[in-house]
Amino acid sequence: MKDTIILGIESSCDETAASLVKNGQDILANIVNSQISIHQQFGGVVPEVASRKHIENIAVVVDAAFKESGLSYSDIDAVAVTNRPGLIGALLVGLSFAKSFAYALNKPLIAVNHLHGHIYANSLAHKNIEFPAICLVVSGGHTSLLYMKNIGEYEIIGETRDDAAGEAFDKVARFMGLGYPGGPEVQKAAEQGQLGKVKLPRVFLDKNDFEFSFSGLKTATMNEWKKMERRGEQNVHDMAAEFQAALVEVLVEKTMRAAARYKVKTVLIAGGVAANQALRNLMQEKAGENNLQLFYPPLALCTDNAAMIAGTAYHSYTNGDFAPLNINAYPGLFVPVKN
Repeated sequence: MKDTIILGIESSCDETAASLVKNGQDILANIVNSQISIHQQFGGVVPEVASRKHIENIAVVVDAAFKESGLSYSDIDAVAVTNRPGLIGALLVGLSFAKSFAYALNKPLIAVNHLHGHIYANSLAHKNIEFPAICLVVSGGHTSLLYMKNIGEYEIIGETRDDAAGEAFDKVARFMGLGYPGGPEVQKAAEQGQLGKVKLPRVFLDKNDFEFSFSGLKTATMNEWKKMERRGEQNVHDMAAEFQAALVEVLVEKTMRAAARYKVKTVLIAGGVAANQALRNLMQEKAGENNLQLFYPPLALCTDNAAMIAGTAYHSYTNGDFAPLNINAYPGLFVPVKN
């Protein structure tokens, strides 16, 4: 049987990425050009700056992927690209390039949902995942719990009502002067802190649902930080430790409740915040107590990358699910329905 090689392109936020993946599993090349150092001075991603950098980098990144894999353009079977959700200008750079590339090579184009890519990153790293499963998707823009019947079959059973977990990390880190990106900076500070020195709320909302809310935790953290400042008792390490614990405990507890409710034996974590070591450790501990199998991607596949896009596209390719060349990009999770 002939191997299927797909070029994946990812540009939904501030990473310009290209990857070549064989048969939806074997990563032949995975190139990521990060803009973190550029956006750090602003404390977050500036959409127009991100778009301009994608334009500068995308052809270079794609060529680097082909060079690393030792393949030529004609060796690929399809071009896959993220077309939602994300920063609209950034998405359009990747989508426009992918359309042109597919058209020039007379290869099919496959549109991929960015969050589906994050979920599929687990399948790139692990071949023995048993379904059904509960998947926690936790990133800068999204925090959701999904019931998965199989790869590609998802049902959203809960999501954040306001700030995503990664967004809360970024805002709190910026407020306390820790820098960007917030997740790694808070984790680093928390490692030197002591839990229990500060008290922050654990927001579970209704115990019978799987919804999240981190806006209140963010506000409580900022208010407590100001009170500590007035008392001359500010300790960034203790505050970081408490904030991280308050956020992670809710994520893990809700995931465990969902696994029990849906009677699954497998739990997945996906998205950029899946790189957080405190989240991994607590999820591993609770999964063990509940006899659950836990899977999460290696760090390189947690953050935005194109291998997850090319891998996800393999199943669309085998089903003949191709995109037209006039397909658009969408900033939201869902494509608007035209009346």
